Amino acid sequence: MSELLSIVTPVHDAAIPYLSNAYESLAAQILPDGWDWEWLIQVDGGDGSEVPAGIVSDLRVKAGGNRKGGPGVSRTMAWGRSSGSLVKVLDADDVLPAGALARDIRVLGQQADVGWTVSRVLDLMPDGTLVHYTLGDPEPGRMLRGGLFDYWSTSHRPQVHPATLCVRQELLAVAGGWMALPASEDTALLMALDVLADGWFIKETGLHYRKHPGQTTAHVDHTGGPEWAARMGAIRKHAEALRRQSAPAAACWPGGSPGHVGV
Repeated sequence: MSELLSIVTPVHDAAIPYLSNAYESLAAQILPDGWDWEWLIQVDGGDGSEVPAGIVSDLRVKAGGNRKGGPGVSRTMAWGRSSGSLVKVLDADDVLPAGALARDIRVLGQQADVGWTVSRVLDLMPDGTLVHYTLGDPEPGRMLRGGLFDYWSTSHRPQVHPATLCVRQELLAVAGGWMALPASEDTALLMALDVLADGWFIKETGLHYRKHPGQTTAHVDHTGGPEWAARMGAIRKHAEALRRQSAPAAACWPGGSPGHVGV
């Protein structure tokens, strides 16, 4: 029986036209021997019937929906339907470059005490060009727990891109899934994971992050004002509480023994 990687994707109206591109990039991925994927698409304010028929005809794709609650709610609802030992995020309007999923699986299979991975990102601009997203990429390899949160605490921007996250199912459950925020819920989860366990930065590009006017991050309230301040406050309170209460990182997360995947 194959090991399973669960990919969770929240969808709102403006992103539905991009789903086919995301699917094409996912279907082209080559996974290590013994692995397969499932794609949990969650339509915010819909029932899943909005997903194009050409996508849901793939039996690995599981479309669903929920009452309108925002991206954090939809991500968590998709995760609730997942079955994999690893959980990967993929936004509906983004694209996976070749090898992205295999690299995540191999790192988490070979590094038993690492709980999550992130990777280098290229912004996919409206004209089709790719531009390196960076606030100063960290050194490739292990990221010691708490380091990203310390960086974010002074800048309120994550040093790495949360849209590239792959995490162990058990650790995601400990963190409580995604916070019910109107935005920045992916950053909130990354900060929570960072104070709970070491991570790993993959130097190869793991995502083409589409830039377009309809994305959540283009909203006027995303980078300032009362809503922004409340989001930042919620992220900080959650991560600080987890840091105070968490025990030292596990010596080996479930499913993380060396040699767990083929290379």
